[in-house]
Amino acid sequence: MKIVKNRKLVLSNGMEFYGVGFGSNKEVIAEVVFNTSMVGYQEILSDSSYCGQIVCMSYPLIGNYGITDDDYESKSIKMSGFIVREYNDYPSNFRATKTLGDVMDENDAAGISDIDTRKLVRIIRDQGSMLAMICDIDKPKEECLKEINERGFEHNQLDKVSTKKVWYSRTANPNYTVVAVDCGIKMNIVRKFNKFGCNVVVVPYTSTYEDIMKHQPDGLFISNGPGDPEDAKPVIELVRRCKGELPIFGICLGHQIIGLAYGAKTYKMKFGHRGANHPVKNLINGKVEITSQNHSFAIDKNSLEGTGLELTHVNVIDGELEGVRDTKNHVMSIQYHPESAAGPEDSEYLFNQFIDLLRDFGGNRNA
Repeated sequence: MKIVKNRKLVLSNGMEFYGVGFGSNKEVIAEVVFNTSMVGYQEILSDSSYCGQIVCMSYPLIGNYGITDDDYESKSIKMSGFIVREYNDYPSNFRATKTLGDVMDENDAAGISDIDTRKLVRIIRDQGSMLAMICDIDKPKEECLKEINERGFEHNQLDKVSTKKVWYSRTANPNYTVVAVDCGIKMNIVRKFNKFGCNVVVVPYTSTYEDIMKHQPDGLFISNGPGDPEDAKPVIELVRRCKGELPIFGICLGHQIIGLAYGAKTYKMKFGHRGANHPVKNLINGKVEITSQNHSFAIDKNSLEGTGLELTHVNVIDGELEGVRDTKNHVMSIQYHPESAAGPEDSEYLFNQFIDLLRDFGGNRNA
């Protein structure tokens, strides 16, 4: 692996952190956020929802089990950078095929280690997520800040992460066909649908109602993805057009898109929810689930009145809206990740609920 020494992280508030580079030696500017997960760095690295972001891992040791061929969440890495306290370049894992640094170098993602990640997380927690730069240590701070301010926050990331062509994931003896709108879909979502007896047709985020219906779907799924949900105007209009004609399920960005399609409002959180230990209360049955989350934006629960959406889940820690449904039109959405491949599995029942909607709405078309 190529070690890039003498690198630094410059925050838009003027603070600098000095460390050791790994992965690509490119210079990057992106929003810096933190994730509290103890495992799953490969899934985080390959999650397209992190497009245009630099992720700081709060857990100190990263890289120790390497990278495996079977655990990617997308076909390419869209993350801009990775920040860790201690980087391990000698993985101990019989499944490992490459090191984290090698994969980052191949995908042009910059990394920096040996910095005080606990301090950085506290800064983001207190001041909010902000833009940052990873660059060579000798670059003047004034020049860094000038470039950061000129760059601004990225928009319209869906163009970078969504598939350009339709693709299929089939399962043995399918009961249903689900069309999944790719806003940055995680592969484990597709695998879960296959597990629950669904053939999946993955389509670009620009797909129209006619594009969707030619596949004769039993249901529509709106995936996770990066950025501001208001940038996903084609998908918002698609949900409005399909409401009442197909059961609809949304996860993460898809959940926010459904909220906007119904007339609710979204907003950017101070530092978002990113981790594998967020407690969420199901208001329908009173149970608390431990969930995996990754989002900067959320639906304003005070904007639900008159939309036709019912609040179903809330975050136990901060009371944020985590789930909604429209029983009349067979629509449900959730802010967190029930398909999490490297996290809690308390919420897998949501796939069963969607299967129930498919059955109740139109029966088993493929039987």
